[in-house]
Amino acid sequence: SRIARRAPLGAAVWSGMDESKPLKVRLTFSVILVGISLLFAAVVTDHWAVLSPKVEEYNATCEAAHFGLWRLCTKRIFMQEQGPKEKGCGPISLPGEQNCSYFKHFTPGQSSEIFEVTTQKEYSISAAAIAIFSVGFAIIGTICVLLSFGKKREYLLKPASMFYTFAGLCIIISVEVMRQSVKRMIDSKETVWIEYSYSWSFACACASFVLLFICGITLLLIALPRFPQNPWETCMDAEPEH
Repeated sequence: SRIARRAPLGAAVWSGMDESKPLKVRLTFSVILVGISLLFAAVVTDHWAVLSPKVEEYNATCEAAHFGLWRLCTKRIFMQEQGPKEKGCGPISLPGEQNCSYFKHFTPGQSSEIFEVTTQKEYSISAAAIAIFSVGFAIIGTICVLLSFGKKREYLLKPASMFYTFAGLCIIISVEVMRQSVKRMIDSKETVWIEYSYSWSFACACASFVLLFICGITLLLIALPRFPQNPWETCMDAEPEH
């Protein structure tokens, strides 16, 4: 009889916990949307890495470059005398004539001789393909979360959390492939590039990894059933014996 009288109290405890779950899901999903926005910004922009050759003479033009997953942009910059620590052409933010072209292996018929000479085709294709997988996982995860807002669909939060975690892992793998590509490019004796730096698209990709991976794990923990904190909670939620 005591168990039967205490059952409503246990139900109230679990009801209070269930009411807080939608708020936690919405807050986590808001942060995830920020991560997805950074992911899209990184994938579609061309400022992953900035390359510059050695400047032999000043008061003349030099050609710097910045590129992303799909496109290479070169910029002719008029260089004046630099400081003692500056050796390359740039910074890329200086005004100059800019020319952008998609990589030849993505758009047959267009020339991208600079890129074909200075980096490996396999690196570029791999980084772009892995980034596309990341975008796909993020989109599927978002669809699952939106569908979970309906009644009796909370089970969709678990696969959504896994999709977001996979999206974060894919984009950080793409970042590492791009980093290895730039490193090999600089180390090659066949290239003119001696200076390099990672720009804001690269930073967006790294930030999206942090947000998607951490929030994916957080969403999974929220979706998991709550374990009883005290031994008597299980007794209070038990069916009364007749």
